[in-house]
Amino acid sequence: MRLAIVSDIHGNLPALEAVFAEIERASVDAVLNLGDIASGPLWPRETLAWLMARDWPTIAGNHERQLLTQPPERMSPSDAFAAGAITEAQRAWLAALPPTRRFSDAVWCCHGTPASDLVYLLETVTPGFVRGSDPGLRAASDAELRERMGDWAGGPELVLCGHSHVPRAQQCADGPLVLNPGSVGLPAYDDAHPLPHMVECGSPHARWALAERGAGGWSLQLRATVYDHESAARRAEHNGRGDWADALRSGRVGRMEHEIGAMNDGR
Repeated sequence: MRLAIVSDIHGNLPALEAVFAEIERASVDAVLNLGDIASGPLWPRETLAWLMARDWPTIAGNHERQLLTQPPERMSPSDAFAAGAITEAQRAWLAALPPTRRFSDAVWCCHGTPASDLVYLLETVTPGFVRGSDPGLRAASDAELRERMGDWAGGPELVLCGHSHVPRAQQCADGPLVLNPGSVGLPAYDDAHPLPHMVECGSPHARWALAERGAGGWSLQLRATVYDHESAARRAEHNGRGDWADALRSGRVGRMEHEIGAMNDGR
């Protein structure tokens, strides 16, 4: 079994198209999409139309839930932009997405943790955020990962998650291998929940992953794909999101969300 895994596209259609061009050359059996598909100041309607035409196995992320359930006055700017751009048919497609999915006996998908689309599975938010010295985020310990995974006795071999935008893998003791492919569409952001923290992948590439099951287990490739990130940055700037423009250009946080007057959870 050979799988391509994408997550956190956030309406970045040029990044998605570039990733798909590489996926086509990789001869995979399936492409799995782990949610946070449209939210953001880029191309939400066009991205959904592109994905709906392909019908990949897909789950909802926290931003799908928020976009569909929160009143407009409580939405983040990213969700509000997407909500105002997408069609009723696209809303119905998003509403039908499950929050988790078992792809096969060996592979299971969630967006955050198995129990929450808002909690990171492979990362832990920490107090003491100081820009330039402490990002307020670290890799989850083995004990934290085991706790978040719950009881997986006899469960899948590979668990796929997204949400944090951090590409990496970790073996859960007495449990599955856990993989986060990173974000196709947004390589850096700052957030205030549950505490202030920052994610920076360090370059503007679109991230995704390949997973192949062999006789000895799963082989993983974390991929970074070049694309026309400047077009995405210009689009974000045009739509009033200088924080996104900086992140898309560099893979690092420049202007912070609160500095442009945005609400919390603006991814």
